[in-house]
Amino acid sequence: MLKRTVLAVALGVALAAAGVAAAAAVTHQGSASSSATAGRVTLHQTKIGKVLATSSGRTLYLFMKDKNGRSACYGQCASYWPPLMKKGTLRAGAGVKASLLGTTKRKNGKRQVTYKGHPLYVFTSDTGAGQISGQRQNFFGGKWYAVSATGSANKLAPPTGGGTTTSTTTTGTTDCGIYGCP
Repeated sequence: MLKRTVLAVALGVALAAAGVAAAAAVTHQGSASSSATAGRVTLHQTKIGKVLATSSGRTLYLFMKDKNGRSACYGQCASYWPPLMKKGTLRAGAGVKASLLGTTKRKNGKRQVTYKGHPLYVFTSDTGAGQISGQRQNFFGGKWYAVSATGSANKLAPPTGGGTTTSTTTTGTTDCGIYGCP
């Protein structure tokens, strides 16, 4: 009986330690991806054509819910769609119009990069250059689109097999992304 109790306590301690380590890793991962920074905005080739990207080639998106140059993406939204924050002097890469680059102030007072007045974001599931898994997603109350060089939403659908799932509902078809439909 004592042997079982000791074993149960040891197992409980081990599981608790593993849980704390996992929680710390998740917290660190969440804080590391809470924003992206940029000094330079570029154009990058994707499966839907050339779109705005960070200097490392990560696709930049606009959120249709944003109004009047102000971000509507905070909290959990910003953990999946980190805002592109200004770092140093903003520079335009080849094909990007410097006159369309700007910033908007977020609730915390920091400056988010804009293009033609649209606040810019990256998508956490886009881990490499040219990926567009956020394209046409409908999350957090609005659609997300990659940004064209003119500053408008590129509304082209990614080629099939791009890692998204589709769900048919009574109100129509919804793109649910790699996380599936809520």
